Amino acid sequence: MINQVIAPIICLILLASASMAADSPVKTTKIDTPEKALLFEVTVPAKLDEVWRAFTTQEGAQEWLWRDMTVELREGGDWIVHYPGGKTGGGTIVSFEPMRSITMRAMAPEQFPEVRRERTTALFRFEAAESGTKVTLLQTGWKKGKEWDDAYEYLADGNAQLLKQLLYRFQKGPVDWDRVLHSNSL
Repeated sequence: MINQVIAPIICLILLASASMAADSPVKTTKIDTPEKALLFEVTVPAKLDEVWRAFTTQEGAQEWLWRDMTVELREGGDWIVHYPGGKTGGGTIVSFEPMRSITMRAMAPEQFPEVRRERTTALFRFEAAESGTKVTLLQTGWKKGKEWDDAYEYLADGNAQLLKQLLYRFQKGPVDWDRVLHSNSL
């Protein structure tokens, strides 16, 4: 059953990636000093309030990230993706400034149990730009060790994909998850 669910999601991701070709619209920067960090930047062709809604409401997040979300915009609130098979992603909201930023204690995927337990900090910033809304993600709190290094490399790609999915939502419209789950194409 999981393969039947995951395959269409992979299809969506591949279509989104293919439509964005070699010059990825998400700029990823790996930072080593003074503190290890990942920095991502993308400009989304939508108004600031639309992008804010996509991040800060359950309905908005379900339009681009996954059909089963918990979004509680408050300090200590959940921002959780509930994937098939009981897997989860996302984090806990530490703070937010309306229409400007959200800081989360971010969970790594299950294959990185120590990093998942200890968490990193993910700061999303939203800024009106000439061609839409600039979204940046700064992920900090990385520690030393093989698992931390592996999670860093994994999330360098994973978080870029997250922002590509957000961009895809505003380029192509909200994802129809029923259609994705019951077909092999969009």
